[in-house]
Amino acid sequence: MVALAPDVILAASGATVPWLLQATRSVPIVFAQVPDPVGAGFVESLAHPGGNITGFTNFEFSIGGKLLELLKEIAPRVTRAAVLRDAADPAGVGQWGAIQTAAPSLGLELRVVDVRDAGEIERGITTFARGSNGGMIVTGSAPTAIHRDLIITLAARHRLPSVYAYRYHATSGGLISYGPETIDQYRRAAGYVDRIFRGEKPADLPVQAPTKYELVINLKTAKALGLDVPASLLARADEVIE
Repeated sequence: MVALAPDVILAASGATVPWLLQATRSVPIVFAQVPDPVGAGFVESLAHPGGNITGFTNFEFSIGGKLLELLKEIAPRVTRAAVLRDAADPAGVGQWGAIQTAAPSLGLELRVVDVRDAGEIERGITTFARGSNGGMIVTGSAPTAIHRDLIITLAARHRLPSVYAYRYHATSGGLISYGPETIDQYRRAAGYVDRIFRGEKPADLPVQAPTKYELVINLKTAKALGLDVPASLLARADEVIE
């Protein structure tokens, strides 16, 4: 790709960025969804990337605490929460830290379930579900996206109220999701590509966080779990699936 001498490269996710930076330090690169570009060493700082790469983060880690609050709001009886996260993903680690910080004030006991493969997910959720008053937080990561149908099926089977990081979880049958509107990230990335075409440099374009978040509630799933969704929560929803 670099040998073709493109004017700019669009990187869809953080997984491709290290390889691109290994291949070139001169061709401009714009990424659309990277969780922690500073921690990963892709840029010097969010305000001043400093190199040949800039773009958009896919969420702020503080969203982990918000997911926990939503779980308690939609299922007040929950006292235990399994947190599905990818330990190898900076996004999963960062969200886990925010969730840990929020848990004591909400009176929730946490348990980590790793998501390296389908077997690990099923064993972890099944073991957790043997206790009472449980719920789940499903953080954003590649494995939780790939195995979303399995996770949603297990949540329904074990009657675990669950909060997810992306809209596609709720539309696939998950109870509730709260996270960035991913299409908007690519639209904004296209804007950066256009600015680079017009002569601006990635080093001068700040890395930006999401500006649009969406709350989606699946009332079918809530009914199946015997949950009455608070009117205040429904009023805040961007989409309600009936």
